[in-house]
Amino acid sequence: MASVTPSATDFLPPPPLSGSARMWGTLALSAATFMNVLDTSIANVSLPAIAGDLGVSPTQGTWVITSFGVANAIAVPLTGWLSQRFGQVRLFTTSIVLFVIMSWLCGLAPNMTMLIFFRVLQGLVAGPMIPLSQALLLSSYPKALAGTAMALWSMTTLVAPVMGPLLGGWITDNISWPWIFYINIPVGFGAAFITWRIFRNRESQTRKLPIDSIGLALLVIWVGALQIMLDKGKELDWFHSGQVIALGIVALVGLIAFVIWELTEEHPIVDLSLFKRRNFWAGALALSVGYGLFFGNVVLLPLWLQQYMGYTATQAGMVLAPVGVMALLLSPLVGKNIGKTDPRRFAAAAFAVFALVLWMRSNFNTQADMKTILIPTLIQGVAMACFFIPLVTITLSGLPYDRIPAASGLSNFVRILAGSFGTSIATTVWQNRAAMHHAQLSEYVNTGSVAANSALSGLAGAGLSPEQGLGAINRLVDQQAYMLAANDVFYASALIFLLLIPLVYLTRPTLAGAGSADAAAGAH
Repeated sequence: MASVTPSATDFLPPPPLSGSARMWGTLALSAATFMNVLDTSIANVSLPAIAGDLGVSPTQGTWVITSFGVANAIAVPLTGWLSQRFGQVRLFTTSIVLFVIMSWLCGLAPNMTMLIFFRVLQGLVAGPMIPLSQALLLSSYPKALAGTAMALWSMTTLVAPVMGPLLGGWITDNISWPWIFYINIPVGFGAAFITWRIFRNRESQTRKLPIDSIGLALLVIWVGALQIMLDKGKELDWFHSGQVIALGIVALVGLIAFVIWELTEEHPIVDLSLFKRRNFWAGALALSVGYGLFFGNVVLLPLWLQQYMGYTATQAGMVLAPVGVMALLLSPLVGKNIGKTDPRRFAAAAFAVFALVLWMRSNFNTQADMKTILIPTLIQGVAMACFFIPLVTITLSGLPYDRIPAASGLSNFVRILAGSFGTSIATTVWQNRAAMHHAQLSEYVNTGSVAANSALSGLAGAGLSPEQGLGAINRLVDQQAYMLAANDVFYASALIFLLLIPLVYLTRPTLAGAGSADAAAGAH
């Protein structure tokens, strides 16, 4: 985000690390990043178990994901100010320790309210971790090896989403859901200890800087109001509720006030002037909408599989995990060729493959076996490999070196926020479409329907009372309604991905130059 240009000083950055110190430093930074990224996906397959254990609906359970994402997005703009105020190493180590403590408290949460509260705190303290892990990693390697450093870092962020559903599913089925948070404790304390031992004498320069407190307060108000409106809308019947209308007005007024303030503030927390650049606004819009669609569908798929297809959390995790296979294989090739090929081609290919995958999912039915459901997930890995780095390369292209941190921070903020909004919108549309399909299908269950009478006769022959028979048919109608609703969400998402392709070509053609390492760093 926006940062104050430092005055000339005699401060010199520390020399690169070498030998075992660099190896252990890379491992510690990667472990902390892995733990952070893992927490964005590990809860996805555990939502039904968490919701059931804490006595709320699975839709309300999505707050476990959205609360973390929104808090994380809000904390990102503070990273630059906090690191200059307290130092990168101190801030990074403190963030890890606080993240571990919040993870422990999440596992101990006795109800959904407390769990969401601790997830918000966890998201807030997690904000500086990923940007600072990139900065510390780049300072550990000579400039000639910056690309290698970022490739290693990117591998970590690709493996974590693969491991998240698998690990979350296995832990939920074989131990209990609080352990998806408890596993952070040994990893986090180990990463914090090693990081402090290796980097404590490599602290960055610190100085007191003004903070845009009003801009930060307005950011929290409008983002928080909008997210609560999206999460509570279905439960409160949307704009038939005075509470939802009030939240909508607060979000709108807060956003307008935020934009006006940031455009006139000398040291804004968000540098909105970046949106004057065509490559930035078009690239950031394509990246965030694409990520919101992707993340919303990643949350929706395991919910549908576990609630209406009879999958366990482990099986749902196995369906999601293969997305990283092709991504891991192809990402190094994309990274190697991003400087030689127009990144718009990679981005357009990613959106086309995402559209194909979601179109395939829109044809699922209740008889689909695991192999049928796995195939689109495997193909989706191709899109993942071509998605992040090319779009961030476009977004950051043409910017002077000193504006790249602000631009990278702003694009990350918008992307993370879009992921949380995408989750809320996808689950809300799914519920609404399911209610519509249920009403339509129920019309066929009547005394004049041969199929309905035949089914009821068969159930009566099996020993079920008329009420029990109608209950069994209602469950079948529910299963079909939610399947059709999921198909609607998948199909609509596929169309939106296709519409994003022309948006990518609104940007000016560019090749990744000297800033390619920074682009890779900002990609996650």
